[in-house]
Amino acid sequence: QVQLVESGGGLVQPGGSLRLSCAASGFTFSIYYMTWVRQAPGKGPEWVSTMSPGGGSTRYSDSVKDRFTISRDNAKNTLYLQMNSLKPEDTALYYCARGTPERLGSRGQGTQVTVSS
Repeated sequence: QVQLVESGGGLVQPGGSLRLSCAASGFTFSIYYMTWVRQAPGKGPEWVSTMSPGGGSTRYSDSVKDRFTISRDNAKNTLYLQMNSLKPEDTALYYCARGTPERLGSRGQGTQVTVSS
C-alpha cells in the first residue's frame, strides 16, 4: 500500500535551517506530483509547495517563496523540503502528500517543526 514517511523535523532557532525528507513506497513515485502541506496548532492545513513528477516545475506559497526549496530524487523515491531563514510562524506539522493541491491523495503522518529561541 501507499506509504509516505516524513523525517527531519525538530527544534530550530529563528533564522535557522532544516531539511525535511519524505520516503515514498507502494506506488510509482516518479509519475506523481508531490506536495508539502503544513498545519500549525489550532489552524487548518496550509499548502506549502508542489513539484511535478520530473522535477521541472515547482510552485510555492507566498509565505515560503524564496526561503524554501522543494526537490526530489526519483531514484530514491524521496521528496525533500529545504527550509532556510525559518521564522516562528513556520512552526507546524509538515507532511507530504501524493498529488497536486487541487487533488491531494495519500499523506504521511508528518514531522514536527518548531521555530523558537
